[in-house]
Amino acid sequence: MVSVDQPASPDPALAGRAHRAVEPLHNHVYFVSETEEHLTAAGLRPGRMVYFAGRAAPMGAVGPGVVTATFSNFSPAVVARHVPRAWTLAAPEQVVAARAAAARASLTRLLGGEQAAAAPEVAELGDLLADACSVLTAEGRPLYAGHADLPWPEDPVTRLWHAATLLREWRGDAHVAVLVRHGLSGMEALQTHVATGRAFLEPVAQTLRGWTDDEWAAGWSRLAERGLVTGRALTEAGQRLRAELEAETDALSTAPWQHLGPERTARATALGKQLSGTIVAAGAYPAGVFAGR
Repeated sequence: MVSVDQPASPDPALAGRAHRAVEPLHNHVYFVSETEEHLTAAGLRPGRMVYFAGRAAPMGAVGPGVVTATFSNFSPAVVARHVPRAWTLAAPEQVVAARAAAARASLTRLLGGEQAAAAPEVAELGDLLADACSVLTAEGRPLYAGHADLPWPEDPVTRLWHAATLLREWRGDAHVAVLVRHGLSGMEALQTHVATGRAFLEPVAQTLRGWTDDEWAAGWSRLAERGLVTGRALTEAGQRLRAELEAETDALSTAPWQHLGPERTARATALGKQLSGTIVAAGAYPAGVFAGR
């Protein structure tokens, strides 16, 4: 019997570190002015509609139920105020194109301009992440699947953003499945994340996700009944649960890094930290939104 060597499965914690290094290259787009500028120019209304339609557009003209399910921690009532109305103002393909243009413009600005965006590290990381994406599959990952159906951009900056987006949504779909397995609603998951002190500030989380005061208070009460929080702080049980959620998500997200192997994963992580650090220092995220930032 001939044995075939398989690449060693990476430590799930390494997958988590790679994810954290790269994610700002994707998620800064939710906070920069270029996104609203480009998507409102395409016909959308400013504010939450830009976010919902921009992120959902790769799935097509989906209804509010699909957006609520895949985004997970938003108030269904708030989603329904903007979807499907968004598709009467701009077709999904227009929104996809506008969002990609916004991502290119914002990354170029935050990296330091066209010359900095043309640095070899940008193309190198884009190539590494594109290779990592080559082994991703769509089973059970609907938000990723919509994005994966889009053509790969040729421009290195947009290609980097697209690859970071695919990896983020692929991992995010897995994270939602983990939350469901542990019996957490989207709002309760958001609240436990807030309670770690490493997420949105609480008033920002409630406002951005659209929960009423009564809904928000009821969520905290349910978490307290489960012994996961005391007030707004995680109990030991809550801390264990958050650690399990992240560890299980990491374990479901190792495939792209296993494909790259240890050396190229380390290189991608280092480049991700470098470029993410640059855009964060350049003001990718507004003050007063995240705890500790």
